[in-house]
Amino acid sequence: MHVVSQVFALIAAAVHVFVWPLESFLYGHPRVRVFLTGSTADAPEVRLWRFNVGFYNLFLALGMIAGFVALHLGHETAGRTLIIYLSAFMIGGGIMLFVSDPRLWRGALGQAVPGAVVLLADLF
Repeated sequence: MHVVSQVFALIAAAVHVFVWPLESFLYGHPRVRVFLTGSTADAPEVRLWRFNVGFYNLFLALGMIAGFVALHLGHETAGRTLIIYLSAFMIGGGIMLFVSDPRLWRGALGQAVPGAVVLLADLF
């Protein structure tokens, strides 16, 4: 797997690890809500949903890291498969975030672009 793909796989993992505590634990802070949604409005009815989505992001990151580790431990097929699948998953998630609310385009780019770079670099 190309070195650029590997670097961007780790960047994608880092983005998702960064977002995990924001969504799962810190969403109650207005500055975090503005960063994630562009709004200061508190939405307590989505607290459970945000908590779950935060952990979903953590698990995506851990899967990407597992793929990277597997790749470097000599399990190239398993590692590459995990990295490619999770990159495609992140791209799909970013697209759906943008489609659901175009105002969240920054978050959509943050979710989708590293995965897109992984796939493009791996193709060439």
